[in-house]
Amino acid sequence: MIASRRRLLTGLAAVPVAGALPRLSHAQTPDQTPTPTPQPRPAADAALDEVFASAAPPAVAAGILGADGVIWSGVRGVRRQGEPDLATLDDRWHLGSNTKAMTAAVLARLIEQGRARWAMPLSEAFPGLTIDSGWDGLTLDDFLHHRAGLLDGPVINRDWLVASRADARPLPEQRRALVERVLAAPPAGPRGAFAYGNANYILVGAAIERITGQPWEEVMRAELYTPLNLATAGFGPPPGRDAPWAHRLIGEARTAIPPEHPGADNPLALGPAGTAHMSLPDYGRFISAVMGGAPGWLSADSLTRLITPPAGSPPPYACGWGVREQPWGGVGGPGPVIGHDGSNTMWHCTVAAAPQRKRAIIVLTNDGPSGRAACQALSAKLVPIAFAA
Repeated sequence: MIASRRRLLTGLAAVPVAGALPRLSHAQTPDQTPTPTPQPRPAADAALDEVFASAAPPAVAAGILGADGVIWSGVRGVRRQGEPDLATLDDRWHLGSNTKAMTAAVLARLIEQGRARWAMPLSEAFPGLTIDSGWDGLTLDDFLHHRAGLLDGPVINRDWLVASRADARPLPEQRRALVERVLAAPPAGPRGAFAYGNANYILVGAAIERITGQPWEEVMRAELYTPLNLATAGFGPPPGRDAPWAHRLIGEARTAIPPEHPGADNPLALGPAGTAHMSLPDYGRFISAVMGGAPGWLSADSLTRLITPPAGSPPPYACGWGVREQPWGGVGGPGPVIGHDGSNTMWHCTVAAAPQRKRAIIVLTNDGPSGRAACQALSAKLVPIAFAA
């Protein structure tokens, strides 16, 4: 990881935090090129079997995407530890912080509709709000890139997480209240320096709600889930017993967390930063759209803006995407690879995509610690397979 993730006490009463920071999951360093593999399907199946046996999460699903859709996909394991109900390729998985790229894409849709604009000043995004002079000159772009000086520590802390669970106000009111508290004081961190934090995307989500007059969830459905036909997409833990459940360690035992349990996910107010769920095929449809596979959904200019980091200090982070130049990322040469990890400490999701090659890998698990290990190991094995010449 290139930044630390928040850790809370284990147990059903503990409240997980949307986390997982941008990390391109692959074994190659910038001067290494993946070794071509002549038989993608058998090689990918073998990699999935090996990682599932060694990392031992309850379940893991993975896919390789090409320009025409899914090249390969596979799933191993069970929906709930200790039960025989097998996970399937149609199951829904929690995406954690990989929701951020979706929130950014929704804002891009509003910009193309003339309802918002890039580099929108805070005074325009939140008219009538009292804003401390320390935020002068900052725009929504700075929050999309985690460079506004907004730190999670003073805002998205244990007190807020606990209070949010008992807050009966509509979600837009809760998010607006957080923004009002944040902007009434000067930035806690240095402006212009990268500081990854969920509060940045809650603020962007609140701006989307102010612009549209609708909850972020409804705007996500209207501008992303429906136009891309993401039929399995929703918010929070996938409901019911016909989907994988989250898992966490309670003592030494890995325990399945029912989706209706209060500790099964972050408070819903944190949604724009990390509460989306959907199936692997639907998530692949979103990744393909980001790589230009959904003509008419977003323009080429908007897609480029979403995956291009601003000039300035490292790390290179775009709108919900970590970005790294790789020798295998371009057609016949180097090119950018975008990636991100998502987790609420009880699920894990990893994606890496090369837009110029229209190729990507996705790994999903229903566990935190072992799921992270599985995502790291399997993505390292799938990259040479997926990006073979």
